[in-house]
Amino acid sequence: MDLFDLKVVGWSYGLNMTDDLVIDAFNKATINRKLNKDGIFHSDRGSQYTSKDFEKLLEDLKIRHSYSKKGYPYDNASMESFNAILKKEEVNINNYETFNEAKLAIFEFIESWYNNQRIHSTIGYITPNEKYNNYIASLALV
Repeated sequence: MDLFDLKVVGWSYGLNMTDDLVIDAFNKATINRKLNKDGIFHSDRGSQYTSKDFEKLLEDLKIRHSYSKKGYPYDNASMESFNAILKKEEVNINNYETFNEAKLAIFEFIESWYNNQRIHSTIGYITPNEKYNNYIASLALV
């Protein structure tokens, strides 16, 4: 999630939480947002985020890694909120026959609804895509 506009910019799916999932999601985010060496990646202290492979990826890209305090989810409140919304409004109210069905439903939730239709009070009651598009349009005016 990019905290500028609360848009979910990178994600990955799997049956187990591994560093491969995090690396895949981060690689998608780098493509979607063209991250540079001045970037900061914030996460909790889960083993998938502290793995040697993921830390090496961040180091190679010159992305600084910021960590939540141990046992303090408020440091990552935006992502915790998104996870709660995803569970409450999609995952916990549906039964999926297959992993691929769940994967498609979550993709649609993120891309069709969360990023494009769900408004957020913290960004002026607009959607993440509206916030980003307004920013891009403002650059053209300069």
